[in-house]
Amino acid sequence: MDRLHLINVFVAVVDANGFAGAARKLNISPPAVTRAISELEAHLGVRLLTRTTRVVRVTEAGARYVEDCRRILAELAEADESVSGLHAAPRGRLTLTAPALFGALFVTPIVTEYLQRYPEVTASCWFLDRVVNMVDEGVDIAVRIGELPDSSLQAIRVGRVRRVICAAPSYLKRHGAPQTPDDLTAHTIVSASGVTPTPEWRLVENGAPKLVKLQPRMSTTTNDSAVAAAVAGFGLTRLMSYQVAEHVQAGRLQIVLSEFETAPLPVHLVHREGRHASQKARAFLDLAIERLRASKALD
Repeated sequence: MDRLHLINVFVAVVDANGFAGAARKLNISPPAVTRAISELEAHLGVRLLTRTTRVVRVTEAGARYVEDCRRILAELAEADESVSGLHAAPRGRLTLTAPALFGALFVTPIVTEYLQRYPEVTASCWFLDRVVNMVDEGVDIAVRIGELPDSSLQAIRVGRVRRVICAAPSYLKRHGAPQTPDDLTAHTIVSASGVTPTPEWRLVENGAPKLVKLQPRMSTTTNDSAVAAAVAGFGLTRLMSYQVAEHVQAGRLQIVLSEFETAPLPVHLVHREGRHASQKARAFLDLAIERLRASKALD
């Protein structure tokens, strides 16, 4: 019995949520996958998977066992890399994901610097305003903004951001700055659906949550267009602090109602491989941690 082969098959079945997908991934026949799982379960004396004609689910014992299997496979991969000398020269394809504007502003400069350092690496950057399933879609490293759900993924905190309300000085000069959340209803509002999908802004007043229902004059599906409208002096908008940091620093935008903001949101680098990450991933993480933690926009 080749235990390593059986473990590889078991992890592939869990990752693919089925026997057929695992067979395609491993380039073996579905019956071979079935035999491998049956042999592994017989050896362990426990049921790892429950199978019907349509669904494959991991049992409680299987869920615990698959994490141990992943660790074992990662340690073996790390040992292979050490022997073959890959630690000295990162290589291969690195797949990254981040929110669209965050990726453009912060991740792209890091990626280009990284690729210049390591010519044998190529990068695929998915800058999307949706949460990408790292396991299902084969993503190595992700930027996540906000509190993280419990998972087997590894996370490194690199900063924090705020939800801020801002407007151009020219707008505030014409209309005055709001002093309380209730004042917002008298102002021209630009709503960016990437941050506020409903015309309601959640704030904090006297230590209690405050929900302000608004009627935006302009609603947009992209954050950068909301930034552009605010910079042009059209009205007030609410965005992540990193999205407007450059304009605030340059004086093109001014933050208002800062004392009513909700708690800051953490920014994490999330990766799948723990301390056994491949050299290409570790090298990128080291660089990204240094650059992101040094950014004043993420303080």
